[in-house]
Amino acid sequence: MRQFSNKVIEELGYYVYALIDPRDHKIFYIGKGYGNRVFQHCLAAIQEDDETLKLNTIRAILNSGLEVGHYILRHKLSEEEALQMESLLIDVLTYSAFNTEHVLANIKCGYHQWNEGIKTVEEIGIIYECEKINIDSNDKGHILLVCLNRSYDSAKAKIGYKKVDIYQKTRKYWSISHSRAKEIHYVLGVYHGIVRAVLNVGDYTWSKVDDELGNEFKQERCCFEGILEDHSPYMNKDVTEYPFGSGGAFRYI
Repeated sequence: MRQFSNKVIEELGYYVYALIDPRDHKIFYIGKGYGNRVFQHCLAAIQEDDETLKLNTIRAILNSGLEVGHYILRHKLSEEEALQMESLLIDVLTYSAFNTEHVLANIKCGYHQWNEGIKTVEEIGIIYECEKINIDSNDKGHILLVCLNRSYDSAKAKIGYKKVDIYQKTRKYWSISHSRAKEIHYVLGVYHGIVRAVLNVGDYTWSKVDDELGNEFKQERCCFEGILEDHSPYMNKDVTEYPFGSGGAFRYI
């Protein structure tokens, strides 16, 4: 089968599907769709030149004379229900704490994965009952708060969030002065008022181009180098008493 009839599409509604590699009978992609979405990946692998893990896996299957397995996991869903189920399945199949071998070809995390995805019970407590940040007197004047909201919310919760390298998003590209840059000891990545990354700064450089998007900045921006400190006393602390201001991307403490 290469497509559904109009009657089937009408009955399906929104659905969640899996693509199966017949060589090992494992799921290699989870998606949510409507209409003939489930079949479009194989078509893209044939017609397009993009090099992605998903498309290359499909090409390898087809080149071996086999067919990709298409499974509808749940159907007759609302779009919201499909997004939530897709997110849950992606989380379960990729969460490193209890799934170290299975790798999906998805390039996006699930819907609301960052703030509502799989968490330990300790993490849940931290998120919903986190303490206010207590700044060491020696660090005052040397901390830069950077807002990560846009990094995780850019998809507007419609197609899932792209996987984000929190180190890269915390360290660059910040439009601050040279004099300020040399004073910064810590960069705290903040998501909706909570510190989710602590970068202990070792050095910094300057760039006029966004390496990911290829955009050129009007003025060079700072790129910090350093080490993420997962056990910093500033990690998972509430910093809402230090607001960014309307449209602000960073601020100093």
